[in-house]
Amino acid sequence: MKELNGRELADFVKERQAHQVRALRSKKIFPKLLIIRDSDNPVITKYVNLKVRYGEDIGIDVDDRKVSSIEEAQKVVREANDDKTISGMIVQLPLLDKERTDEVVNLISHKKDVDGLSQAVKDSERIFESATATAINWLLAGHDINLDNRKIALVGRGRLVGAPLERMWKKSGYDITVFRHDSDLSELENYDVIVSATGVPHLIKNDMVRSGAVVVDAGTASEGGVLVGDVDDEVRSRTDLLAITPRIGGVGPLTVSVLFEDVIIAASSEK
Repeated sequence: MKELNGRELADFVKERQAHQVRALRSKKIFPKLLIIRDSDNPVITKYVNLKVRYGEDIGIDVDDRKVSSIEEAQKVVREANDDKTISGMIVQLPLLDKERTDEVVNLISHKKDVDGLSQAVKDSERIFESATATAINWLLAGHDINLDNRKIALVGRGRLVGAPLERMWKKSGYDITVFRHDSDLSELENYDVIVSATGVPHLIKNDMVRSGAVVVDAGTASEGGVLVGDVDDEVRSRTDLLAITPRIGGVGPLTVSVLFEDVIIAASSEK
């Protein structure tokens, strides 16, 4: 069984990015990422800290901005849109008031929407796709997993992963079926590839996964202060799968790599 390790791929990407950033800085171009958040939730804090450290490693400044209200978040986004020192920005989701996410995210200029999450951008104008969805593509391609002629099950249609991945893969002509987390998931055993991104811990059980399947766990939740995914650990103990992401270090590291790839692209296009 192949382990879909994202850390190893991310290390190669990071080395290349560090070289690119040094070249930009030598030209007096200083890439900068702004992170806007309104929560100190352990999961959010973990991912923000990962991004801050990654930025430090490759020479990109990261501004972690904590806001106290949706209105303040909107104000920060509007100011950042006009701030030439900021190459890209993201809103670290979920916001405390999830229902108002669009009010903030949709204000981000498409030129700085490095997480690719704005719903206000037309597909023809979209510069960046979802970082996590792109990371899944990188992960599968990096481990030589071909999706042609395979039945793909996508569990979850959230704005961070499921919806953009569905859009991207349908454009590529792949055979995709989307399931909700409360669907009859026993049907998953009929699929060659399962990608789950619901944030429901241990959702994908052993009896839902066929022999020879590819399983990508892109879900994240906090359970007793510990980060857990959608895929139950007993699935990872199997030896008859074609490939599966590890409990830690699968999609996550590459998501951060994609995000900074987009920041570099945004900074490069400013000049």
